[in-house]
Amino acid sequence: MSTEAAARADFSFIRYAQCWEDADVLLEALEVGEGDVCLSIASAGDNSISLLSRGPARVIAVDMNPAQLACLALRVAAYRVLEHDELLQLVGSRECADREALYKRCRRALETEARDFWDARPELIRAGIGGAGKFERYFATFRNKVLPWIHPRHRVNQLLAGGAPEELRRFYAESWDNRRWRLLFRLFCSRFVMGKLGRDPAFFRYVEGSVAERILSRAKYAVTELDPAANPYLQWILTGRHTTALPHALRKENFDAIRKNLNRLEWHPMSIEDLLTSLPELHFNRFNLSDIFEYMSDESFHRLLAILVGRARKGARFAYWNMLVPRSRPPELAHALAPSCELAERLHRQDKAFFYSRFVVETVAI
Repeated sequence: MSTEAAARADFSFIRYAQCWEDADVLLEALEVGEGDVCLSIASAGDNSISLLSRGPARVIAVDMNPAQLACLALRVAAYRVLEHDELLQLVGSRECADREALYKRCRRALETEARDFWDARPELIRAGIGGAGKFERYFATFRNKVLPWIHPRHRVNQLLAGGAPEELRRFYAESWDNRRWRLLFRLFCSRFVMGKLGRDPAFFRYVEGSVAERILSRAKYAVTELDPAANPYLQWILTGRHTTALPHALRKENFDAIRKNLNRLEWHPMSIEDLLTSLPELHFNRFNLSDIFEYMSDESFHRLLAILVGRARKGARFAYWNMLVPRSRPPELAHALAPSCELAERLHRQDKAFFYSRFVVETVAI
């Protein structure tokens, strides 16, 4: 997160208990390989952990919010001491009779700061740590308070059963896209409501135009052009768990590779700028930059991107998202950073975390 955003937003609690960015898209964009050094925005930890599945030499996660790093630390502990099905139970992807018992096993693998954080929040453990953030509570409010006024549960289940695109388009037009859906979705995804219940209002500082209309358009795309049965992000929003799909970091086929490489992951409680200052000799091959650039002015974005290019090796790959604010390589960096437009556009069309308006992939050319 930028220092500019830190001056306006409160980072003292869990904002995101999951990474709401599609790691499948991220991994294909970055093409992480053995020997790579990756810089990754930590958030809740999922995507930094997913990078480990490709065997990089080092993944350095950074976040200014200690609560976010506590989420990452608990996930790392869970990969160390739990089995795959137990990890899913701790997160909340699956039902569990005693998550506190799972936490007690993980607790021994936590450092003091993360242990103290979670010890003080047993209610978050009991409910499943994947639902512990403000953003997840925002979705829970939609799921429990708003969605029942729009569609009965059987219709939600019918949507999540998926199907061929032509079937999904017909279902959306004939059964889903009613007046209540459009009205209540626009209200709940408005700048005001999302700022109060979901994201910090400071994150909308550089947003122009209707927030709700953009997200409504992307939601329609997600349920008509992408298969809901293969979309873990949509499933969590509508049911509060993962049903027939899991995000990359939670899939069984990735569990052993991630566990094997956990010692290659480190995390730091600071801004990117401070991290680069503290590690002056370090250069990176791969950058997972989340959507941090839309929380800052054009000037701040250009300055930070130039700093990152200066710390990148030739051929290094950048990946980041635009949700509501357009951000991509400025003209003054055209000599140093080449956009991969076709790749980025193709991956954006596949992006299961559907609310982003654009995915950006850029490669260092010098």
